[in-house]
Amino acid sequence: MSTAAISVPVSRTGHDTVPLARLAAAELRWIFRRPRTLAVLGLLALVPIVIGIGLTLVNRSVGTNAPSDSGAALLSSAINNALVLPIAAMVMTLTLLLPLASAMAGADAIAGEASHGTLRGWLLAPVSRGRLLAVKAFGVATVSVVAVLAMSITGFATGLVIGGTDSLFTLSGTTLSVGQAMLRILLAGGWIVLQLWAVGAIALAVSSWTEHPMLVVASVLAGNIVFTILGFLDSLKWLHPFLLTQNWALAPADVLQDPMSTAMLGEGALRAACYIVVGLSLAYARLVTRDG
Repeated sequence: MSTAAISVPVSRTGHDTVPLARLAAAELRWIFRRPRTLAVLGLLALVPIVIGIGLTLVNRSVGTNAPSDSGAALLSSAINNALVLPIAAMVMTLTLLLPLASAMAGADAIAGEASHGTLRGWLLAPVSRGRLLAVKAFGVATVSVVAVLAMSITGFATGLVIGGTDSLFTLSGTTLSVGQAMLRILLAGGWIVLQLWAVGAIALAVSSWTEHPMLVVASVLAGNIVFTILGFLDSLKWLHPFLLTQNWALAPADVLQDPMSTAMLGEGALRAACYIVVGLSLAYARLVTRDG
């Protein structure tokens, strides 16, 4: 007597059953094992320390010849000011080094893995493309947060070592407590992180179309430079509200005023959010049609 084979449903295993948190943790381990990522983050953490020491050494010459440029004026205000120093350092690096960190992370996330052949495993596995993009975007966002947080901590600590807790005063002349100063630095840092997330989203979009990470980095940084140049042209004022880099050198300084203005901060945050949506949408549209 033959017995009919009974088919028993087998639970699916593989990437589709792996918790998203585990995938994100694996992505972070992969990111922070890259020597170039650690090198860039270490360099960014050293920038506020170098600036603080340099301003201390040239205290008199800078103080008596305050520059008229907004970025340089903010830098001169950081002399013996533990509140201004980390924000001034972040504003200075926002023109190149901070976007470089986000662009590198976005380039390595997709184009870098494609060039090494590891992305094909993601694309062939039973994992949704949206999940893949979410993990990659989380990794890029984490790099931006770590970069800004490292600069904030080293900058604030350097300022306190040089000037003490009595050096926490705003550009309006009011003195803040340590807690109030930390909140303002975190507010400026959070706004800068949002701008870097926008840069990272664009990097992910470009990265999804190529297998050459350096092409992604070059394209994003070139776009950043072009946007900055266009922002200086008065004949293109109608275009300025659409440029991601608009008011990058001015908006973070608003947290140093008392009372604090939020107009440029809000406008810049909204603009960055739009770039994030556009960048991730383009990246997703490419990933759903990509086979390898």
